[in-house]
Amino acid sequence: MQRVAALVSMAVVMTVFAGTPTLAGPHGETRGVGGWVPAFNGYDLTGWVVEGTATYKDGNVEKPVWYVEDGKIVCAGKGFGFLRYDHSLCDFRLYLEFRMSKNCNSGIGIRAEKFDPKKPDTRPSISGFEIQIFDDAGKEPDVHSSMSLYRYVAPKKNAIKPAGEWNWVLITARGTHLEVVLNGQVVQDIDQTQFENIKVKPLCGYFSVQNHGGYIEFKNVFYKDLTASYTLSGHRAGPLARFLQRLHAHRSTSSRNCASP
Repeated sequence: MQRVAALVSMAVVMTVFAGTPTLAGPHGETRGVGGWVPAFNGYDLTGWVVEGTATYKDGNVEKPVWYVEDGKIVCAGKGFGFLRYDHSLCDFRLYLEFRMSKNCNSGIGIRAEKFDPKKPDTRPSISGFEIQIFDDAGKEPDVHSSMSLYRYVAPKKNAIKPAGEWNWVLITARGTHLEVVLNGQVVQDIDQTQFENIKVKPLCGYFSVQNHGGYIEFKNVFYKDLTASYTLSGHRAGPLARFLQRLHAHRSTSSRNCASP
């Protein structure tokens, strides 16, 4: 019954985004007419990789930090790490919904490397970007606020809802342009080349959600690949790779007006 309910919920959201499903995604997911792919199938973590803390002790019982319950991805909030979707993207849109606990600290990694706990610079906030999730509703925004490009760029406004309420976020990455919409409000709209400390950040990589010691739930995770048959490594780019990325970004930006929304 839980699996059926999850699939029904996913089908409803897919109808809103993309119409009748017709194609297959990188992990066998249903792909919609509009190109939207459900990254989460609603009943297990197929297609995802746990990085960092994977289990914790509850008394004498070993339990997973990441699990699925009632059609949601749940992070128990023990230890530190990420749940990474195992498919690299360059230009894309990513939609998801989340509900956090009181004092929760989490985030959404984009265009990042695979995380290695022994290498701090592989964290999404360093190797790519982390879009911060934090229980800070009503507070003035800064570079550590919800929807900041963590440690680099503050959001235009703090549009996060209080702990216990569902939020939705839509992230669009095209070339060097990044836009983040939270609960219907544009909170980031930047060109990374205008910021010295992020202008050479990778234009391709993985997306993930973070375990930073706080209980949080995610659901309705969809992405749309805006990159036509083009893949680059998400690792920090050398001069040649950066040139190829910039060339691809320029082509993507030039064709932006012709691309489907």
